[in-house]
Amino acid sequence: MKKNQLIIPTSMKVINITEPGGADKLQIIEQPLPVISAGYLLVKVEAAGVNRPDVLQRKGDYPPPVDASPILGLEIAGSIVAKADDIEQWQLGDKVCALVAGGGYAEYCLVHKDIALPLGNLSFVDGAAIPENFFTVWANVFQIGQLKKGETVLIHGGTSGIGSVAIMLAKAFGANVITTVGSDEKVKIAKSLGADCIINYRNDDFVQYTLDYTDSRGVNMVVDIVGGDYIAKNYLVAAKFGRIIQIGMMKGNPTNLNLMPLMIKRLVHTGSTMRSRSVVEKANISSELKEQVWAMLQNGEIKPFINKTYRFDQVADAHRHMESGDLFGKIVLLNN
Repeated sequence: MKKNQLIIPTSMKVINITEPGGADKLQIIEQPLPVISAGYLLVKVEAAGVNRPDVLQRKGDYPPPVDASPILGLEIAGSIVAKADDIEQWQLGDKVCALVAGGGYAEYCLVHKDIALPLGNLSFVDGAAIPENFFTVWANVFQIGQLKKGETVLIHGGTSGIGSVAIMLAKAFGANVITTVGSDEKVKIAKSLGADCIINYRNDDFVQYTLDYTDSRGVNMVVDIVGGDYIAKNYLVAAKFGRIIQIGMMKGNPTNLNLMPLMIKRLVHTGSTMRSRSVVEKANISSELKEQVWAMLQNGEIKPFINKTYRFDQVADAHRHMESGDLFGKIVLLNN
């Protein structure tokens, strides 16, 4: 046995896509453990987050990057059981959570040493619910969007994984938060997350409501996971020099989009994906989260919002839940 590994098996259980399609196309199979290369940790996965990109990949609509594991799963929490010889900052047995480009739906997963974050006081469930959404929100809202204290931000889908994190972080850094949700139950949840103004879009026109709330000034930033016809509406609610941050496109691309409001107001409309970013980019986000957010997670000032947990052998049910359209918070798989 090497000094940089505990006793571990030579094979592991993974959740495999038998063929592109529905949730019934997921099955558990055995395959060899991944080979550890320089800079990487091998983590025994205790919990893994479930995300919409997992569903898209299962359907064949979101292929993994060429250098990523084809196994589903973009975020995990667990314990380090082996590591490359060049790693000194982590020890065997350390509990971590991490963003990965693939491979999370498995008993063991490779994690880059500079992307892993210490679990500390967090449970494995909470740890697995953090990376994808916190990395995405931090990169888009704070690094790209430069949200500042005192600004007003409109966050669509306020009880989604992305939306809930965006609300909590925006409030933690002193912003005024407006959010849209789709039910009275979700209004209560968004209020508990700290939103200042909550709009049930099924009952009220969020454009008019937002303009009334801001005395017609509009918002400094819009965080949008919806796309489609929301994009034109976002231009209407944005203040002069406002920023629209596109994180998702659940309603697809817009049709007949009028760009004149963007031009007149000198808006910035930008966005990004996370999975295809380089290790260096993700390591930078990880470092900033550790420096500016991690203490708030450790002391419970902010907390990932968990909807439901499933066992790994219930992964099909977890995916069906994700696709149900009435999701709030995070779904997490438990590897036991």
